[in-house]
Amino acid sequence: MQISRPRRNRKNNSIRQMVAEYKVTVDDLIAPLFFTEGKDTKSEILSMPGQYRYSLDHLVKKVKELESLGIKCVSLFPAVDESLKTRDAKESYNPDGLNQRAIKEVKNACPDILVMTDIALDPYSSDGHDGLVSDKGEILNDETLEVLGKMAMAQAQAGSDILGPSDMMDGRIGFIRELIESEGLYNTQIMAYTAKYASSFYGPFRDALDSAPKAGDKKTYQMDYANSTEALRELFLDESEGADIVMVKPGLCYLDIIQKLKMNTTLPVAAYNVSGEYAMVKAAAEKGWIDGEAIMVEMLTGFKRAGADIILSYFSEEFARLEH
Repeated sequence: MQISRPRRNRKNNSIRQMVAEYKVTVDDLIAPLFFTEGKDTKSEILSMPGQYRYSLDHLVKKVKELESLGIKCVSLFPAVDESLKTRDAKESYNPDGLNQRAIKEVKNACPDILVMTDIALDPYSSDGHDGLVSDKGEILNDETLEVLGKMAMAQAQAGSDILGPSDMMDGRIGFIRELIESEGLYNTQIMAYTAKYASSFYGPFRDALDSAPKAGDKKTYQMDYANSTEALRELFLDESEGADIVMVKPGLCYLDIIQKLKMNTTLPVAAYNVSGEYAMVKAAAEKGWIDGEAIMVEMLTGFKRAGADIILSYFSEEFARLEH
């Protein structure tokens, strides 16, 4: 006689929902948004169906819409005009620049929603790298920290709630934390891109911002996807330097890294469900090869099951509408 029958707990939808170990909710999600100069502009990003570059007026409308769906946080990414890109990326800390104006407008319109902002030079750099580039093509670490610090200060002063250093320069979390606190900005959070891998999944994002490197690649500062234990070294550094939240990027091929961080920290762990992961699902769904909605929920649940407390995802609005 078979005593144990696990299928009893799977026999219908009601019992499956009651015993489900992990459930994604809209509270877990951060919605990334792209924006640009202009007015009354909304242009679709062809490699990311359903995602757009918004002018600031449309950006504010979208944030209000997301807030009404229960989204608690948006992450802002500026598409900067090519004429403003320079080797020193000085536009990144212009107090009247596109990014800082967007922060102010969103916070003025939606004071209760959290605004997260990106800290890296690539949207502002004529070289397309996350750091300053020497004449010999080397990414300069310590010199870049000075610019990242100015970026962080400009964003925090504009009203950013969560700073997201995505550049992967050594020492940047501590540098930024010390700098913003020296100006009394003690409550500004830092979500460290702790384990950001040199991945081929970023293509559509770089298309959205026109921010691909003009020469070389990002392998000297982003992590090698063959490495796992190295993520713990980055984790312990970010913890010691003052990060409030740690992140793994990308998500789909890095569930083991999400779990490794979760098991080795008491800080919240975030996962970035990146543009390439989103685009693959959308493309296959358009072909009729998969059920895109079902895959979306399964994927997000996988991040949660691996240990992610927070998920940045281009599916955020779609999921929120499903749950609303």
